[in-house]
Amino acid sequence: MTGTQVCYEDVAPGDEIPALTVTVDETQMFFFSAATYNGHRIHYDKQWAREVEGYDDVLVQGPLQSALLARAITDWIGGGGRLVEYSVQNRAVAHPGQALTFGGVVTAKHVSVEGVGLVDLEITGRRDSDVLMPGTATVALPRRDEAR
Repeated sequence: MTGTQVCYEDVAPGDEIPALTVTVDETQMFFFSAATYNGHRIHYDKQWAREVEGYDDVLVQGPLQSALLARAITDWIGGGGRLVEYSVQNRAVAHPGQALTFGGVVTAKHVSVEGVGLVDLEITGRRDSDVLMPGTATVALPRRDEAR
């Protein structure tokens, strides 16, 4: 690698990207709801979440989990990388105070006709071994001769 910038030549199928573990709290959920103009009571009203929706607690927003998963990718690719494609599915709930881990594995790599180094990833947001958010992503990484 060149410094902290990961280059196309540095990765191979099977490589794992560094995991990001975050414990979302209710304050972070409040600010995220405000920033996204999401007033759904399931994210802030415990009584509503329990009595009306049937959950044990309020729920961490799916888009917040998606943003954290994207952050794990962009932290890994560095300033010279670019997130090209990103797709996730929210398949399970998370509650505040639970440690959530976001990461992925390189599944393929190829060079585009324009000479861009592209890396495909299988990505996941997890709570312990439970997959909450599976998905895929493609990133463009600088080629070593470009990173100098």
